[in-house]
Amino acid sequence: MPYLQLDVNDSYPAAQKKQLATRMAQTYADMMSVDIRRISIVIRECGAGSVWRTVDGGEVEPVSVLMCDIRRGRTPELRMEVAKALCRDCIDVLGLREDRLNVEFTQHSGDEMYHPTLGGYSPEWSAGEADPES
Repeated sequence: MPYLQLDVNDSYPAAQKKQLATRMAQTYADMMSVDIRRISIVIRECGAGSVWRTVDGGEVEPVSVLMCDIRRGRTPELRMEVAKALCRDCIDVLGLREDRLNVEFTQHSGDEMYHPTLGGYSPEWSAGEADPES
């Protein structure tokens, strides 16, 4: 954990997805002060016409959604900055439209994240303390 999952309507070359995953991992690790080895990123190509949202006028439009399963305790301000930065990564690398991209966070405690090569459960920390994952 963290686990970042981007659902898109299009298909992209593996090299482009690797570029995005690399950039998102670095962005997230830098901003959230975590060990980059804990970050998993999925770019799910759902296929044309698979991800939709109702926009102005009641019409549905194809969109992309970034789901972020993260550690509990991050401030709303930090989550907002991370969301903006991750959106910028998706826009820059895949050409996604900012007005058609959503970010959603689900927060978890350390004992809900198991990583066997890094010692099992994620260590606990509280807001305001240095994150022991870094």
